[in-house]
Amino acid sequence: MSVEQLTYAQIAERLGVTSEAARAIVKRNRLPRSRANDGKTLVAIDLEELRHKPLPARSPRGDQSVTDVVATLKARIAELEAELAAEQQRSTGHRADYERERERSDRMVTIQDRLIAELENLRTLMEVAQQAVTTRTWREMPLRERLAYVFEGGILDWRRAAG
Repeated sequence: MSVEQLTYAQIAERLGVTSEAARAIVKRNRLPRSRANDGKTLVAIDLEELRHKPLPARSPRGDQSVTDVVATLKARIAELEAELAAEQQRSTGHRADYERERERSDRMVTIQDRLIAELENLRTLMEVAQQAVTTRTWREMPLRERLAYVFEGGILDWRRAAG
């Protein structure tokens, strides 16, 4: 439990880490620092109390070599390209179905518009016909219509009676 005044390089050497890691440890543990006469930073540290356990050294990519990583990535790229081609082919089929249904719906809308116009024309004709055929009682008819009905082939045909 003795406190020593060490530089970052000395701390790194004793702990088996880099000097940058030693700086991070000092900062993390908020250890007191001071400047030496030669301009280097001295840290008051008790190495036994620090409890630093360095991680085992390993490569940044893990256990795989660069060629293995490249081969794995190339295989994955090939898989993705195959999936993309399959999806594009499937999409083409769906696009054809979509276009066919769109044309069919356009035809149906055209037919519907034509039928609506025909229906309107038939309704108009029916209204005109109903107005012409409306049945009226004898009293509702004006005198001219009554006389025309009687003398023009209706009830009396005066020409037959006279002849």
